[in-house]
Amino acid sequence: MLSEDLFSLLRDLFNLLRFAKFLMKISKMIIMIKREVRVIGWDDTKFERNQKEGITLIGVIVRGGSFLDGMLTTRVAYDGLDATEKIAKAINNSRHKDQLRYIMTNGISFAGFNLVDIKELYKLTNLPTIAIMRKMPNIKKFIDAMKIFDDFEKRKEIVKNAGKIYLFQKKRIYYQKAGISKKEADELINITATHSNVPEPIRLAHIVATGLTGESKGRA
Repeated sequence: MLSEDLFSLLRDLFNLLRFAKFLMKISKMIIMIKREVRVIGWDDTKFERNQKEGITLIGVIVRGGSFLDGMLTTRVAYDGLDATEKIAKAINNSRHKDQLRYIMTNGISFAGFNLVDIKELYKLTNLPTIAIMRKMPNIKKFIDAMKIFDDFEKRKEIVKNAGKIYLFQKKRIYYQKAGISKKEADELINITATHSNVPEPIRLAHIVATGLTGESKGRA
C-alpha cells in the first residue's frame, strides 16, 4: 500500500496537471493582440496584359492601424508562379523581419494569375498569413479561368490550399488564413481596419501601388 505522504504527493501532482491543462485551454480561448502590432500588407502595381517586364509588388508595414513603419518591394512575372517565393524572400531579407508579426495579401492572385500559396508563405516566413477580400470570390469561375495554363493542376491546388473562406461580420470582410485561428484573425482585422472596412496594411499598400503607376485610389 502507498504511504499517506506518497499518496498525498501523487494527488497534488494530479491536481497540478489538471490545473495546467485548464490554463492551456484558457490561453487558447483568450487571444491578446497588441494594438500596435506590426503587419505587412501586399498589393500589386498596375500592369499590362501579357507584360514582359516584371511587375512590382508593394509591401507596406503598418503598426496597428495607425502608423506606416516602412515599405518593401519585389518583382514578379505576369501569370507566373513566383509570387509566394518573392514575397517570402523580400520579408526574410528585410531588417523589419524581427518586428513583423503577420502578413496580409490583397487576395491570393497578383500580376494576372500569379498565385500566392498562403500556407507555403506562412511556412517560409513563420508569419501567420491572411488573404483579404472585399467581396466573396467565385472560386469555381476563378478556377475555370485558369484552365488555359499548362500547369493548371498545380494552380488549382494552390487555390484549394488557401482553404475555407471566412467572413468577419463586423467589417463585412472575407478572408482566408494560414497559421492563425479565426478568433485571432478577426481580432487582427478589427484592430487594423481603422479608417475603412479594409485593414490599413492592405488599404495603404493599394494606395501606394496604384499611385506609382497613376492616380492612387483608396479602395483596395
